[in-house]
Amino acid sequence: MRIRATVAAVSGALALSAFVVPAAQAADSASSYRADVAKVLEAAHSASGRTAFSATTAADDEPYALDVTFSNLKVNSGKAIAVGTTNHVAVPVTYTLTHGADVDITAADFQTGPYIYKGAFSDPDNMLFGVDAAKCTVTSSTAASCKGNIDIYPAEGDLINSDAGAWKAAGLAIALNGQDPSSSSFDITKVGVADKGGFTSPNVQRYSKLTVNASPEPVKKGKTITVTGKLTRANWETNKYAGYTGQSVKLQFRKKGSTTYTTIKTIKTDGYGNLKTTTTASVDGYYRYSFAGTSTTPAVSAAGDYVDVR
Repeated sequence: MRIRATVAAVSGALALSAFVVPAAQAADSASSYRADVAKVLEAAHSASGRTAFSATTAADDEPYALDVTFSNLKVNSGKAIAVGTTNHVAVPVTYTLTHGADVDITAADFQTGPYIYKGAFSDPDNMLFGVDAAKCTVTSSTAASCKGNIDIYPAEGDLINSDAGAWKAAGLAIALNGQDPSSSSFDITKVGVADKGGFTSPNVQRYSKLTVNASPEPVKKGKTITVTGKLTRANWETNKYAGYTGQSVKLQFRKKGSTTYTTIKTIKTDGYGNLKTTTTASVDGYYRYSFAGTSTTPAVSAAGDYVDVR
């Protein structure tokens, strides 16, 4: 899910103008974690009327600083996060949570989870959370090992194209201490919040596709083979795939009976993402295009197209 942020709120970090729950998830009980997070952070901001909450300064209208820290936070095992146009992507995250003796992480209303954010921690452009809170296993009286997901719903508007590229990761913990964020008597000062960013996150990338067609088939030895194809990537704003223009792509060949592709030449996609080049037929084998990828788009290779040379 997405938070598109404009105003800093908690710990001088977590910022929000709207906390968006995908429509398909809004009526599900699993969305309660995100709803609670939204209400706590919104209450913290509206109550204070300020742009930042200071963990070192006591206040009568803000959550208190929860004695919780995060470490060893790993997102998707360090692998890039490729997101298409429609399918939900669940990104696994593990981390260690350390807490003071006065913090009961087994309490029913204690919630923790990871998130990733785009831009500055103090004023992020976008944030992505999980549907559910993380699950933690107690490892000592003051520590736990936690596993959670970051859930991305591209069809629900979680991402825009400019979100592709570098992100950072963070950990969040909230102790409601019996407070109900939906109640008119909700007292934000009795809620504890811990929030830490700056952890490494892999890039979020626009899922890519690559096609190839070699013709004619069959072909006489020494004749010209024309190889066409197209490189496309997810457009998160239209929920369709669009041509990736001006990109270098390798034309490769694998001889029949071999397992290794060799590069014949490198060409660039045109203004629509199309590819077209020629080569000379020599032996039976498979032609494919291969794209090395960029920081915003993952590498991809087309399935080989077999050509019978006679």
